[in-house]
Amino acid sequence: MDNKLSKIIVHSSFYYAPFLVPVIMFFIAPDEEVRRLSVQAVLFQIVLAILLGISWAFTFVIIGLPFLIVFGLIYFCAPIIGIIRALQGKSWNYPIVGRLV
Repeated sequence: MDNKLSKIIVHSSFYYAPFLVPVIMFFIAPDEEVRRLSVQAVLFQIVLAILLGISWAFTFVIIGLPFLIVFGLIYFCAPIIGIIRALQGKSWNYPIVGRLV
């Protein structure tokens, strides 16, 4: 499978199979960059799910609403940015967890 196509599949999996596709791609991808991206994608999804859950819990005291909006936008927009960068053939790290892996 093409490296560019593999990256696009990992990035776009946020919208149809959030945890499953990056894990599968980690095990089947021969390219080290795609494997690193798969780990980043899973960690990003876990961290954002936790942040969205905490923000949702705090919406009852109003303070969580802005965080819920910001984290929701990040969760929705980050994969789109990744897809665009993959189409351009550029490397891209996910925010928050990108430099950890």
